[in-house]
Amino acid sequence: MNNNKKHLTLNMQEIVSGYLFIAPILLSLIVWTVGPVLYSLYISFQQFSFLNPSAAKWVYFDNYIEVFQDKTFHKALLNTLKYSAAVVPIQTFIALVLGYICSRKIRFKTFFRGAYYLPSVTSSVAVSTIFMFLFSGKGIINIFMVNFGFEAKSWFATPKYALMLCMVIAIWTTVGTFMIVFMAGLADIPNEIYEAAAVDGANEIQNFFKITVPLLRPTTFFVVIIGLIGTLQIFDYAFIISKGEGGPVDSTLTIVLYLYKKAFKHFDMGYASAMAFILFIIIFAITLIQKKFFEQGMEQE
Repeated sequence: MNNNKKHLTLNMQEIVSGYLFIAPILLSLIVWTVGPVLYSLYISFQQFSFLNPSAAKWVYFDNYIEVFQDKTFHKALLNTLKYSAAVVPIQTFIALVLGYICSRKIRFKTFFRGAYYLPSVTSSVAVSTIFMFLFSGKGIINIFMVNFGFEAKSWFATPKYALMLCMVIAIWTTVGTFMIVFMAGLADIPNEIYEAAAVDGANEIQNFFKITVPLLRPTTFFVVIIGLIGTLQIFDYAFIISKGEGGPVDSTLTIVLYLYKKAFKHFDMGYASAMAFILFIIIFAITLIQKKFFEQGMEQE
């Protein structure tokens, strides 16, 4: 009996110690994440401004209804979806190829890994500024085009090019991070599989498509989901390139940039909060669809 009590006391001490260890991060999560999210949900049902919080009034679902009727929101949503649809597949494929190459026995492998990863740790402000300089009216790209007989273009002032350049910047700065993720996944694939394939006469391309790609399906799912979440929340490049306006002609206006304008320029925090939760629902739904897609693919294999 005494042994049982002693064992129970030790278990309680371990439980209490465990909760004490996680208490700081748990408290931080509640104060800085869960609390603001719940408060944002609360004010999404109100006409609310931080300039005059006492004047807030309940409008219930009017903010959500207005968002769905807002043509500017439709434009921002379309821009965001186009951006995601272009960036995610390209950055995933390039990251996979680079990860595969940098995992092989090649010369200067460490240098290439560092070179590919460097843009990922470079400030988005610095990267955007570099691209704005390169593609400016008198930038290197236009000088190069003129020298080869092409017409100089106003890249960031032309709607069909502005969003495309945001895509290029995003791909260039993200493939390095996802390359590292794919390299980690490649490290878990046993070399014996490749050796057996070599005995059967498989070449490098066959190894890549018949062995590497199928076995990296869980890693690919992770990369695609993280890429989708990141692209659907695109803000920094669009903000810097358009100087916070989403121009030209709303061509770089994204959901988060529009949310920012509503919250901190028009001070309509209730409307912005409603927009944020609609974006959350979109991301959550796309994640579930992707999860189902990848699970069906694994079952078929």
